[in-house]
Amino acid sequence: MAGKFEIYQDAAGNHRFRLKASNGSVVVTSDPEESLEQCMKSIESIRKLAPYAQVQEVPEAQAMA
Repeated sequence: MAGKFEIYQDAAGNHRFRLKASNGSVVVTSDPEESLEQCMKSIESIRKLAPYAQVQEVPEAQAMA
């Protein structure tokens, strides 16, 4: 089974998504979006960009920024 995107509304009424791996663990949780349409655009961006995303190690100070 492939992973899946789940879309939901948070307590503040914003739209969010989470990407779950095939084993059910959450891989990514989105920032809040005001509209469902914007949430869907964010998902599509991840779908398009992820195959080309680079992996890069950063110093701890940068990781917290």
